Amino acid sequence: MVAVERSLPGDEAEALFDLVRDLCANELAPRAAEYEAEERFPREVFRTLGRAGLLGLPYDEKYGGGGQPYEVYLQVVEELARNWLTVGLGVSVHSLSCYGLAAFGSDEQKQKWLPDMLGGEQLGAYCLSEPQSGSDAAALTTRAVRDGETFGVSGTKAWITHSGHADFYTLMVRTSGEGPKGISALLAEADTPGMTFGKPENKMGMRGSVTAQVLLDNARVPADRLLGEEGQGFAIALSALEAGRLGIAACAVGLAQAALDAAVDYAKTRQQFGKPIADFQGLSFMLADMATGVAAGRASYLVAARRRDAGLPYGTEAAMAKLFCTDMAMRVTTDAVQVFGGYGYTADFPVERYMREAKVLQIVEGTNQVQRLVISRALTRV
Repeated sequence: MVAVERSLPGDEAEALFDLVRDLCANELAPRAAEYEAEERFPREVFRTLGRAGLLGLPYDEKYGGGGQPYEVYLQVVEELARNWLTVGLGVSVHSLSCYGLAAFGSDEQKQKWLPDMLGGEQLGAYCLSEPQSGSDAAALTTRAVRDGETFGVSGTKAWITHSGHADFYTLMVRTSGEGPKGISALLAEADTPGMTFGKPENKMGMRGSVTAQVLLDNARVPADRLLGEEGQGFAIALSALEAGRLGIAACAVGLAQAALDAAVDYAKTRQQFGKPIADFQGLSFMLADMATGVAAGRASYLVAARRRDAGLPYGTEAAMAKLFCTDMAMRVTTDAVQVFGGYGYTADFPVERYMREAKVLQIVEGTNQVQRLVISRALTRV
């Protein structure tokens, strides 16, 4: 592996990273290729990470979280994704799923549910998209009608990571009229009556990560599981996505770093014309560009993370990081396949999997076209 110089704020973070590297070497790296080939969801790996305290890193220690700054949490996500994207992205999605309760829940709600969500045994899912409502999230149609002490929820959520395997689901639903002001957020348990799960999507990559629909047929969600106020759900969703986009950026950097690692190792050992192919300028310059992209991507998400940790607005910087890092990961993984030549196009080496996996990062948590819209609006806002 190419050495990565981490920017960590102290001895506690250094010790945390020693733990993360150990878990990656022993629990993630040996399983990744096999599980992805078999389309097997690594639920036991998430339990192991949870028991090590890695599923609640950016949240308050008062509720069982790790109390770590985003600067540290994102670098952990990057390292996990470097070894297995399914797991790195899964940790990011779990953190996103906890956000609504942690940031908008009442003290009573947080004390009641958050410790279990952060404690390691539970895994979350975040449910915003629908079959006809992707980038236009404010057009969602899943409806929740209050009936006494419960909401009856009907509709379909699509493209849901961990669907059918998660223990809790943060649902964005419509409780009143059209548009963003009619959307609310509910926290539903996996065994909610009337909630079932669709067949997993047959995806290009990340086959170990389950993505499926959540089907709601008058699902009965207790009214005390409303997060924030009725009509506040869209604000909750957008606020969560700002943080979630940084998770995707970190995943992209981790995946690109893995591709760079593989390409450098191969280029140093593969012989052509009597010398390693790394000695040829055309290829060595390609490696240099790949390394530059990875380093620039890491710097971009850390800038946004430090703004978040300082309590400063960071939404534009998060969009920039997500845009740059995921486009960069697509280029770097494609170039890694090129470095391997014909071997890169076979499943005997991991770079073809990295290339397939990189594509989805340009799509999830807001397509890169949406990120450009967010950035351009910030530039022209009066």
